[in-house]
Amino acid sequence: MTYEDVLALISDGIAWAHRQEGSGRLANKAAISHARDRLGPEPMALLFERVAKPLGAPGTPGCWLAGRRLVAIDGTCLGLADTPANDSHFGRPGVMKGERSAFPQARVVAVAECGTHAMFDAVIGPYTTSENALSSKLLRRLRPGMLCLADRGFYSFTAWQEASAAGADLMWRVKDNLKLEPVTDLPDGSWLAEVFDSVADRRRERPLRVRLVEYTVEDGREPSGPYRLLTTILDHDEASAAELAGAYAQRWEIETAFDELKTHQRGPRAVPRSKSPDLVTQEIWGHLCCHYAIRTLMSEAAEHAGHDPDRVSFVAALRISRHSIAQQGAFPP
Repeated sequence: MTYEDVLALISDGIAWAHRQEGSGRLANKAAISHARDRLGPEPMALLFERVAKPLGAPGTPGCWLAGRRLVAIDGTCLGLADTPANDSHFGRPGVMKGERSAFPQARVVAVAECGTHAMFDAVIGPYTTSENALSSKLLRRLRPGMLCLADRGFYSFTAWQEASAAGADLMWRVKDNLKLEPVTDLPDGSWLAEVFDSVADRRRERPLRVRLVEYTVEDGREPSGPYRLLTTILDHDEASAAELAGAYAQRWEIETAFDELKTHQRGPRAVPRSKSPDLVTQEIWGHLCCHYAIRTLMSEAAEHAGHDPDRVSFVAALRISRHSIAQQGAFPP
């Protein structure tokens, strides 16, 4: 769909809302592009910041554990238009035999509410900037009352300190080679331990107290694991090891949210049309705003019907949203 088509649909909607006869004269593609250049990415980023909030009400399935809101942090990459400006700013991954991928890529790291798939905080950066570097801003913006889940690639002593200092509780998977000093065993099979920043820090005795949950998953196939989870929830009476292990499976919901954004909303194998870094960033913020709007409608519909938001089809909600804001056939299926 062209920019003129989108503007015509928006103008028709505004005219209908105000009971006007017509939408008036519309800008052409060049004027719209110049307006986007003047606008820049900041207003779209600010819109997302002001609007996007966790959606799950108390009792929403998959949203809560031990009175804490389950959220997950993770990252994904988006292919971009192959222009010199995008290549220089964002970079692109390498492939076999020293070649580089066909398109530059932007990296998006987001925090999503597990029970509703609503991404309510995000940062956008070049592919050449790691997930861990981008996630630092998000970790500092976590809030008390949240339980943040993360895969083992996110753990570092500094990141753990930053996230816990923000007041949120954490439950992150860690690698098998992380050295811990056991403190005491707990009745549920987990144990308290101390973790250090380095060998030198160990000598200075400046540890962090954590709780470790270890388990394997057996579902009739080859057992997977072992999984090692570190958490700031030290009291086993608040959340048992079995409850924590079960809740960690909710981390995968952010992967589903990324799939919704990339495969269904944006379209498979589609790349943003913007040819400059500022417009790419603007466009990605627009996609994040759109995904949040659809997830808001889905959450409200699920709550009204008394259903789990996970049981509502994103593809169906996307199709209904497209058909409800425009005439038949205005958007491609």
